Amino acid sequence: MSISIALVDVGTELEDAGGLVRYALVFVLAMVPAVEPFAVIPVAIGLGLDPVATGVAAFAGSVTVVFLLVAFQDRLLALWRRHSGDDGSPSSGRAGRARRVWERYGLVAFAFVGPILAGIHLAALIAVTVDGRPRRVAVWLTIGLGAWTVVLVAGSVAGLSALGLS
Repeated sequence: MSISIALVDVGTELEDAGGLVRYALVFVLAMVPAVEPFAVIPVAIGLGLDPVATGVAAFAGSVTVVFLLVAFQDRLLALWRRHSGDDGSPSSGRAGRARRVWERYGLVAFAFVGPILAGIHLAALIAVTVDGRPRRVAVWLTIGLGAWTVVLVAGSVAGLSALGLS
């Protein structure tokens, strides 16, 4: 699914919903690969949802998926290896770029850059696999996602205001 189709689908789903269901959708859509908070926050705020409530719902959704991935990473990696024959060491594409950031700058920098380079899901799996300390990974990814949520909400509000749409 292309990003433009994902954005249209996110917008359509949010427009069709009403009331608190919209924020529940933001929560769920923030968990979906290729949508994540990076797409759902600007779309939701553009549709007139409250920026703070949108940010909280998206943050909660993305942190939930990070905690689930970290908690079940052993099973997920075993399943991946069994079905793909992969040895678990990504070297190219988005995963390769994310791993190179990890090797050069460590967990703290990766927590802020990884979600952009590889997406939240892959960033969480790479971090917990390479670092091996699930609690530490979960804490730093939560901090990174919190920072991105603030940036996305503020940027969306500022962008809509600059365009005269808010």
